[in-house]
Amino acid sequence: FQEVGEPFKEEKAVAKYLRFNCPTKSTNMMGHRVDYFIASKAVDCLLDSKWAKAKKGEEALFTTRESVVDYCNRLLKKQFFHRALKVMKMKPDKDTKKEKEKGKAESGKEEEKKSKKESGKDEKAKKEKEKKKDGEKEECKKDETPGTPKKKETKRKFKLEPHEDQVFLDGNEVYVWIYDPVHFKTFAMGLVLVIAVIAATLFPLWPAEMRVGVYYLSVGAGCFVASILLLAVARCILFLIIWLITGGRHHFWFLPNLTADVGFIDSFRPLYTHEYKGPKADLKKEEKSESKKQQKYDSEEKSDSEKKEEDDGKTEATRNSGTDGSGGERHSDTDSDRREDDRSQHSSGNGNDFEMITKEELEQQTDEEDCEEEEEEDTESRPSHEKS
Repeated sequence: FQEVGEPFKEEKAVAKYLRFNCPTKSTNMMGHRVDYFIASKAVDCLLDSKWAKAKKGEEALFTTRESVVDYCNRLLKKQFFHRALKVMKMKPDKDTKKEKEKGKAESGKEEEKKSKKESGKDEKAKKEKEKKKDGEKEECKKDETPGTPKKKETKRKFKLEPHEDQVFLDGNEVYVWIYDPVHFKTFAMGLVLVIAVIAATLFPLWPAEMRVGVYYLSVGAGCFVASILLLAVARCILFLIIWLITGGRHHFWFLPNLTADVGFIDSFRPLYTHEYKGPKADLKKEEKSESKKQQKYDSEEKSDSEKKEEDDGKTEATRNSGTDGSGGERHSDTDSDRREDDRSQHSSGNGNDFEMITKEELEQQTDEEDCEEEEEEDTESRPSHEKS
C-alpha cells in the first residue's frame, strides 16, 4: 500500500462511513467553521462497522483497536482529517483584574489574622471543625438522590489550533475533518430541484392536457392564498366594527388562530371566540372574590366555634367533677332540713292537743302524778327497812 498518494476506494468508503456515522461537533478554527471528532469514538464506530465482521474467505479488516488506529493513521496521511489541539480561551482583562483585587484583599485579611495573637490550640480546634464540616458537606452531596436537579456546570470555552505532531492516537484527542463528501439525501434533493426547474422551463413543450391541469392547479393555489389573506383582513375589520359599536365591551374574533404559529388544521379552529369585558364582568369578578372571602371567613368562624365548644366541654367536665365532691354535703343539708320540718310538725301537733284538753283530763293527770310520787317514796323507804 502506498503511504502517501491518492486514496483507494476502500479507504474512501471507510472515511465516508466514518464521516456520516461518527458523532461530530462544530467550532471555529482559524476563522473557519469546521467539524471535529474524538479519536476514541471513531475507533468504536469502526469496530461496529461491516469491516469488523469477517466475510466468507476473507478476514475482517478491523479486529482490534490497534488495527483501527493503524488504519486511521493511513487516513490521516491521506489527508482525510488532521490532528488539532484544544486551547482554552483566556478570561477577559476585567475578570483578571477582579481576581487580582480579590487576591490582594485576601492577602490583607491573612496579614490581619496573623497580627492577631491567638493560641495554637484554638486554631487547631477551628481547623478540625472546618474539616469535619467540609467532610459532612461532601457526604451530603454524595447522598443526594439522582432525581434532584443539579446546578448547571459552567463549560469553559476553547478554540482549536493545528497540532505539530500529526499522529492518530486512541483517546480524547481531537481531529478535524477535511474530507467532506456530499450526502445522498442532499444529492437527491438537489437532483429533484434541478429536474423541476428544467421541467418548468420546458412548459410550452408539455402536452395540452398537462398544461391545462397545471393551469387550474396554479389558479386554485392562488385563490386559496388570496382567500387566507382576505380572511385575515376581514376578521380584523369585523373585530373593529363590533368593538366600536359596543364601546369596547365585546371582543369577537373570527378564526382567532388563523395567523398564529400553529399547524395548518389548528389555524382554522376554533371557529370564533367571544369575550365580554363590560361592568358586569367586573361585578362578577368582584362577586367571585367576595364569595371566596366569605367562604374563608365562614371557615374561620367555624373553627372558632369548634374551639369554643371544646372549651365549654372542658369547663363542664371540671364542674361535674366538683359537684361530685359536694354531693354528700348537699345530702346532709337536705336531711337536716327534713328533721327540722318533722320537729316543727310535731310541735305544731302538740300545741293543738294542749289547746283541746278539758278539766277532767287535767284532774286525771294530776292524780296520776301523785300516784307516781308515792311509788317513788315507797321505793326509797324499802331499802332502808331491809338494811335494818
